[in-house]
Amino acid sequence: MDAYVKSRIGGGMHKGVVHIVDDDAAVRDALCLMLSASGFAVQTYSGAQAFLSAVPAGVGCVLTDINMPGIDGLEMQRRLRAQGVRLPVIVMTGRGDVAGAVRAMKTGAIDFLEKPLVEAALLDAVIRALRQSELWHLTDQEAANAQMRLASLTRRETEIFHLLAAGQPTKTIANQLGSSPRTVEVHRARIMEKLAASGIADLVRLSLAAGSCDVRV
Repeated sequence: MDAYVKSRIGGGMHKGVVHIVDDDAAVRDALCLMLSASGFAVQTYSGAQAFLSAVPAGVGCVLTDINMPGIDGLEMQRRLRAQGVRLPVIVMTGRGDVAGAVRAMKTGAIDFLEKPLVEAALLDAVIRALRQSELWHLTDQEAANAQMRLASLTRRETEIFHLLAAGQPTKTIANQLGSSPRTVEVHRARIMEKLAASGIADLVRLSLAAGSCDVRV
């Protein structure tokens, strides 16, 4: 592993693939060689259409030229967003097209690099992008897990779960649902058991992870 990369990531490798999108074969080959030599997994694409057709999943990032024939880097980024593909995008620009790179960042790119590329700047950008992708991936996994656990609740338990996670006391929940405090307590016990929760704090964390909680403080 490249010593510079090793020092930046604490001696361990990041998960994920660097997807290089550039219509210039010489640039693709040079970037692939540079990143591969530094220990990164790399996939190359001759243009935006080839990349969009592959629809890569999992942890990774996109390193793309902004000026390409057909679908350029900005349009590719827009289409990725429309498809719900969440991969950090680093745009490369030449010919003094900083304005294009700024537009790319305003629409979601996390970094831009000017050609000719400086190796240290490239490696830093890729490391940051892969770290961001890992965070997004973990968040997505947590959300999916939380939603799966919540799906085990009955309709009434789900109603009570949301109210509990929003900080509502038992008597308030009972009045709101036209039930008795005792019935709410029974449902609460079943909710705690099904979700393997030890208290309200666990319910709040689970609801936040699932993206379903309106917490009022």
